[in-house]
Amino acid sequence: MDIRTFDTPEAVSLAVAARVAEALGARSRVVLGLPTGRTPTGAYAELRRLHRAGVASFARAMTFNLDEFAGVPPSHPGSFRTFMEAHLFSGIDLPAPHIHFLDGAAGDLDAECERYEAAIAAAGGIDLQLLGIGSNGHIGFNEPAEALVARTHRVRLAESTRRDNAALFGGDASRVPHEALSMGMGTILKAAEIVLIATGARKARCVERMVNGPVSTQLPASFLQLHRRVELFVDAAAASRLPGGGAAGEEPRSGSGGSKDPPLRDGP
Repeated sequence: MDIRTFDTPEAVSLAVAARVAEALGARSRVVLGLPTGRTPTGAYAELRRLHRAGVASFARAMTFNLDEFAGVPPSHPGSFRTFMEAHLFSGIDLPAPHIHFLDGAAGDLDAECERYEAAIAAAGGIDLQLLGIGSNGHIGFNEPAEALVARTHRVRLAESTRRDNAALFGGDASRVPHEALSMGMGTILKAAEIVLIATGARKARCVERMVNGPVSTQLPASFLQLHRRVELFVDAAAASRLPGGGAAGEEPRSGSGGSKDPPLRDGP
């Protein structure tokens, strides 16, 4: 893992946006995997600014978002689709047909997951996958479990994850759906390149375990150790438990004792 540490969350956001802009300019067409949540909003704001400045164009890009709440239509104010429209899509030149999202209101959610998986494959796979990390180490909505589902799937949300998403539902965690749809860890690990963003002291323990601990289904983010091209963009607070504070360019080795072949299963 290539760990890049910055003094502040704002500096992280600027660097992540520059990384995305670089990818947009380096290829005639780029497929981006995108997260939601508080962590990437600064990077999205900077990408909107870069677009206005003529530095970044999404005209030839395609996007696939990581996840969506089950039972929530795209127009719902708490949906991730609405979130992305407000924080990124409405301010860039990404063609509407190039935006791909899971439909949480689909009549057959399992079939919807298969449709999404096929759409990613038809696009040639994801070139650059952006990720956040949950307070319990989840990636997308892949929650800690005895085994992780490899492909896009339905998932039961942990109570801590529902609390973390309460702001989207008027601050009331009881209104957050109990289920969601999410790319699986196998789908995520197929991306050509991965950038994970983590800021704040609350994420420090998970970041340390992700980098130096064993690969474990109880910490889904640790599976990133298995990928050859992962960059971590972290602020000083999130890197505080790493050796040396996680100096930029450092490549910590994976912790010993982890499973060499941790369980990923194909479906629910």
